[in-house]
Order: sequence, then C-alpha cells, then structure tokens
Amino acid sequence: MAGATLQLEHFPNLVTMFFTRARAKGDKPFLWAKKDGEWQSISWAKAARQVASLAQSLRDLGLKKGDRVMLVSENRPEWLISDLAIMAAGCVTVPAYTTNTTRDHQHILGNSDARAVIVSTQNLAKPLIPAVLFASECHHIISIDDIITGQSPDVAQFHHWSDLVGGDADVIKFEEEAKKVKRDDLACLIYTSGTGGAPRGVMQHHGMILHNVEGCVDIIANDFGWDEEVFLSFLPASHAYEHTGGQHFPVAIGGEIYYAESLEKLAANIEDVKPTIMVVVPRLFEMLRAKMLKTIEKEGGLAAYLLDRAVSIEAKRYHGKSNPLDLPMDGLLSVTLRKKVKQKFGGRMKAMVSGGAPLNPDVGLFFQAMGLPMLQGYGQTEAGPVISCNRPAAGIRMETVGPPMRNTEVRIAEDGEICVKGELVMQGYWRNPEDTARVLSDGWLLTGDVGHLDDKGRIVITDRKKDLIVLDKGDNVSPQRVEGILTLQSEIAQAMVYGDRRPNLVALLVPDPEVLAKHKGDEEGLRKALSKAVDRVNKDLSVIEKVRRFIIADEPFTTDNEMLTPSMKIRRHKIGEVYGDRLAALYKR
Repeated sequence: MAGATLQLEHFPNLVTMFFTRARAKGDKPFLWAKKDGEWQSISWAKAARQVASLAQSLRDLGLKKGDRVMLVSENRPEWLISDLAIMAAGCVTVPAYTTNTTRDHQHILGNSDARAVIVSTQNLAKPLIPAVLFASECHHIISIDDIITGQSPDVAQFHHWSDLVGGDADVIKFEEEAKKVKRDDLACLIYTSGTGGAPRGVMQHHGMILHNVEGCVDIIANDFGWDEEVFLSFLPASHAYEHTGGQHFPVAIGGEIYYAESLEKLAANIEDVKPTIMVVVPRLFEMLRAKMLKTIEKEGGLAAYLLDRAVSIEAKRYHGKSNPLDLPMDGLLSVTLRKKVKQKFGGRMKAMVSGGAPLNPDVGLFFQAMGLPMLQGYGQTEAGPVISCNRPAAGIRMETVGPPMRNTEVRIAEDGEICVKGELVMQGYWRNPEDTARVLSDGWLLTGDVGHLDDKGRIVITDRKKDLIVLDKGDNVSPQRVEGILTLQSEIAQAMVYGDRRPNLVALLVPDPEVLAKHKGDEEGLRKALSKAVDRVNKDLSVIEKVRRFIIADEPFTTDNEMLTPSMKIRRHKIGEVYGDRLAALYKR
C-alpha cells in the first residue's frame, strides 16, 4: 500500500487510539522481542487483553483515577503494555530512567507520590527497592521478571506482572471507559533535569502526545507514502523522544515494533528486522559513519573511489550545483555502493529521524549520499517532545531542524529565543509553580534556545540560553547539579563540567587552597587527592552524570579574570575560551 493516504482520526486519548488500532489489526503481530534466539511476537489482540487485564489488576490493588505509577524497565513489549495499562486504569505513568540511582528514584517517588511501581529485572530493582522504603505513598511493587529481594520491605506488597496480565478482563469495558478520558487529561509525568538541579516532572497530557503523533503521521503520509511500517526500538522508552516517536507513533499508524537486543547487537538487528522507520540520535550516525569509513578505507581502490564520488555528488546536489555529467556515475552508485549500504540497513529504510541532540550537517550529508533519508528534528520534553522536523516537501536542509510540526506556532522573541505554542505545550512542571512560571507565558513555551526562521520557515538554532548539557546520545545533564556536588567535597573549591555533544562529562577543577598548599610541588599527589574526591562523587551520580576525567585549573575563577559574574556564577563561555582545548583533549586519551 505504498503511497496510500493515511488519515489519523482525532482521538480523545492514547488508550482509545490503541484499542481502536488493536480492534482493526486483530491477530496480526504488534510487539516483537528476541527469545531463545528467535524473534517472537505479541499480537494486537493479545496486547489489548493484557492491557485490559493489567488495568483491572491495578484497580483491584486499590489504585484510583489520577494515581501515579512508576515504570522502571528497559525497552521490551511489557514496557508499552504497562504504559497503556496504567493509562487505561485512569492512572498516570511515571517513566524512570534505567540509569537512575537510589537517590534519583527516591526523589521521583517522593515528588510524584507514586502509589505503585513496575520494575522489570533484578538489576533494576537493586537501586529501586531501597528508595521505596522511603516512599510513604508507594505500596505496591510489580516485577516483570522474577526478583529475589531477601527481606521484603514492609511498606510495599510484591506482585508478579504475569499474574496481573493473565486475567479475563473485559476489553470492551475498558474501550468504552477510555472514551471518557479527554485530551487535556494527564497521561504521564516525565522527569527531566532542570538547570536548578533536581529533576522536574513534565506534565504531559494525552493531547500533547497525540499532537506530536498527528504531526509525525502528516509527514509520513504526505512526504513518503504509508505502508505497513516496521520500527526498531532501542532509545530508552523513558525518554520523551522514544516514548512519543518510538512507541505511540507506531501505535497510531498500526505499525510493528521490534525491540533491539542491545546497542552492541543493533547493527545485526537492523539488518535482520529490516525496519522502515527508525527514531535515532546523532551519536549512532557518527558511530556508523566512522565504522563504514574504516571498512571502506581498508578495502581501498574502487570502494574508496565510489565513496568519494557519492559524497561529492550529494554535496553538489545539496548546494544546488548538480552537474549533468555526474548522472551516469550517480546511476552506477545506486546499483553498487548505495545498494550495498541500504542492505546493511535492511533494504527498506524509509526515514531515519534524528533528534535529542544536534546533528553535524556533514554526517547527515554522508548518509544522504548513501541513499538513506535523514530527517533532523528538534524539540524538548516540555513540548511532547517534537516541535519541528525536516521533511522532503519543505526541502531538507541539514543546518536547520525543519519547519514546525502541524498545528504548531513558533515565534522568535526580541532576544532571539524560540517560543512555541499549541496543544503540544506541557501543562507545567508537577508541583513546581515557580519553574513553570519561568518557561510558560500566555500559552507560549519559552524553549531557552536561540535561533531564527529561514526564508522557507525552517527553524535554525544558533545558541542555547540555558546551560543544560546535551550529551551526544541525547541525554540531558544539569551541570549545576554535578558541579554543586563536586564543590561539596573538601578538596574542591570550584568546578565546571563540560560535555555538550560529547559522550560523557569531564571537568575543570579548582583545588581547595589548603589542599593546594599541602601538595605544593607535588602535582601527582594533588591529582590523586582530587581523583579520590571525584570517585566519591561518582558513586552517587547516575551513569550519564559521572565525571570520567578532569584537568586542574591554572587559577581560581574570579571576577577579575572574568570567569565569575558579580553574583558569583561561573562564566562558561569565558572559561571555555581559556580551557576549551584542554578539556576537549581529554576525549582523545
């Protein structure tokens, strides 16, 4: 049915959308996971029964409309079934990162007052269960796999997921009840790091996610043509990007979702599954490009020549300087190099949508040259998260993040800040009116990003007002939080962490004067003292927050050297001018 028209109904909520698709698709495969070396599927009908059964079980446990349920799991079919069941029960999903520490879980459980938590594995339960001990409202722990806990906490009852999804709940009853849920009703709380430190719960309503989904459907239907779409899910489902684009968007178009085994097996899974759409982050493309370049470099000769010509021809095409003399070579490339590369990506890739962090235009052009459509998007959790996306109909420009999505207003403030309005804008931060007031103004979301609209209405991002660090896989890290913990150590007087668009954090440390005096003339001893302090801090940080390496500052940050503001805040730009090269060099070791 390639090229067929796809119209997405204006659903009242995500659950009704799912049940509608499940009724139409019946026993066709929906969710796939590899077990015992074989891909095994769960049909739409079976998923609907499990959603209804788990929803009924949650109600039987005493959960009521509006109660929050935390979900801690790696990507797998049970993740999406649990998410939908929580909403079908009238409750609110609280996804949590699998990298969270006990302290992170404790904050989210306490802030959300989650009454129950669903956790998948023994490893993920280890940092979670101690947090439940301090959560006065959390009374139920539901495990997807078998979990050995030793002494169970008295504050919560344990339940096994399989016992709760195996009932004979009335699917039709939940279909009818779901229709009463409105688009502005709360669907989930997604916690994201703010510049102030503690993660804030973004209140995502059903309409917010549906708005995003409808925009995605508009692109697929009008720019590519709809077929039986196949998705490969590997980005964390707890991230808004994957939650909307990799879970609920496939539901909207009746697609199949395969859950990747691991990042290490991703390339093999892509070749095996043959996805038509993938939601990805720039880091993946950078890794794949580097791997492809090394392979072709080893082959040399014809392979290297073809690669150079492919990139050269695409660059000319991109800059509007196509040469008719290149047409024969372009045709040859389509049946040789491009065909081979496409097969490595399954052979039927329709679009790879990049988001979560900025995409280097050269990387995007490389994959375009290989015949793989690259769409860079832009957004943030507070906007569902998709605000804009490149699309062929508007002309793909790698230096932009495309035009705003369907039914999305964008304006540029006097200071250049990108502001967004529409159903995609969050209702606010959960129990945090102060931060909410700072980013919401008369229905407009103040993104904290600076940019402009080009002559075709595409968004060009030029800077970031906020200090939030975005790692190369799209993870958000609050530098102030990490710096604050570092400077609590007696050995460290001042600190600045660094890592935007990088794989991890590194730091610039100013030693405490007493520690510096103690190790005067003994640089190795000073480094060891600071290293021990960093190791202590890392024990309490999540994986994405850990400081992997550091350098020692030449002098303290002061107002005189312009590294501090009069209000004693560090000037990252000024510090970067002095230490940027040395910090960047830490990634080459």
